[in-house]
Amino acid sequence: MSSTEQMVQEMISKARVASKEIANYTQSQVDELCKAIAKVVYDNAEELARMAVDETGMGVYEHKVTKNKGKAKIIWHDMKDEKSVGVIERDEANALIKVAKPIGVIGSITPTTNPIVTPMCNAMFAIKGRNAVVISPHPRSKKCSYHTVELMNGALQELGAPENLIQCIEEPTVEGSGLVMKLADVCISTGGMGMVRAAYSSGKPAFGVGAGNVQCIVDTDVDFMKATEMIISGREFDNGIICSCEQTSIVPAANYSEIVDAFTENGAYYIEDPDQVKSLRDTLFPGGIMNKDCVGQSAHDVAKMADIDVPEDTRILLVKADTYGKDDLLSKEKMCPVNSIYAYETWEEAVAIANANLEVEGKGHSVCIHSNNQANIERAAEVLPVSRFCINQICATSNGGSFYNGLAATTTLGCGSWGNNSISENLSFRHLFNVSRIAMVKSDVVVPTDEEIWED
Repeated sequence: MSSTEQMVQEMISKARVASKEIANYTQSQVDELCKAIAKVVYDNAEELARMAVDETGMGVYEHKVTKNKGKAKIIWHDMKDEKSVGVIERDEANALIKVAKPIGVIGSITPTTNPIVTPMCNAMFAIKGRNAVVISPHPRSKKCSYHTVELMNGALQELGAPENLIQCIEEPTVEGSGLVMKLADVCISTGGMGMVRAAYSSGKPAFGVGAGNVQCIVDTDVDFMKATEMIISGREFDNGIICSCEQTSIVPAANYSEIVDAFTENGAYYIEDPDQVKSLRDTLFPGGIMNKDCVGQSAHDVAKMADIDVPEDTRILLVKADTYGKDDLLSKEKMCPVNSIYAYETWEEAVAIANANLEVEGKGHSVCIHSNNQANIERAAEVLPVSRFCINQICATSNGGSFYNGLAATTTLGCGSWGNNSISENLSFRHLFNVSRIAMVKSDVVVPTDEEIWED
């Protein structure tokens, strides 16, 4: 047995003891622990943001502070009055009583792009269901993730919680992550597609995520200054490393110049010169693969790598793509503040452009639409193969749940069968407990005749 295997087995064993101890907690006791986890991240948001930026070399400190505080608030607010212990629902109409029961040990693989809020979120979800969790962070962000877990454990200790409810691998490896997924009762993999595939191959129930490539469609009936400001805010957030960041702008041809002007007035730098477009494309995708040196860097720094001179305060690079779909690499996900712009003649063409880009990358994830035309919104939603449509909002900061929409607050966004995922919704604490159903005899039931069942 390798030292890594021995370490992970010991962690899982400790987690099983902790999960048995918390299994008898009341709803109020569980909620007290979840609140403490969120509050300690909220209270230490600045320190954790600084650690994340310094360790990973990606993202924006101020945006990470906002993310740490925002996710702590919205996730706690989303779960605080919800039942997850004992009888959680009495369905009188169907004579069903639903009873929540713990799963046991949750294995959590967390990414370098969200090294603070993903461990926090998954720990809250696990404990809300009276489970223990073992976290395997990305090696590039191991220190800040480990410190986050230390803070969360300190908060739990003050409440007298069982030891080892939350554990974190201090020196994570691929082997260690694989063992966590294999030995836990359920695993959550929020990271690269390799780890997601490993989670689904672990032999245990798993929740993974698909690749992001959010297509943003702008209708003719919106305030273009307002819409472009939202797109830019989403595209620049944390230097574009969020999977829900707006990747494209698909805009009406009749208003193209006006919309580009709105983008530039709001801080975008527009690139249409063929040589500069090629230079940026080649810089972003050498050999057709996203350049890791560009990931999480500022628009100015990415432009500098492409030998394009832009002002230092440039918020995003807006690049006119040559074409869409598989014939242009700019249709892919760009994990930095670069947005590709396309023109359409009809709404049907706008949807077709988005669909072609999603076929390259990002099926199952999300689409952002700026429109006041409900028919157009629903027409796109009927066609495009994604799990979420974020309407007239900043997708990057709203797609994982917001005070202003009904999406579950989370850091893990399921992408359905399109993204090779088991769920096509936002992962929530509701996915991390089992439910037993007590089936009573329904009263006053009138059984239809065979003729009534089969009549038109």
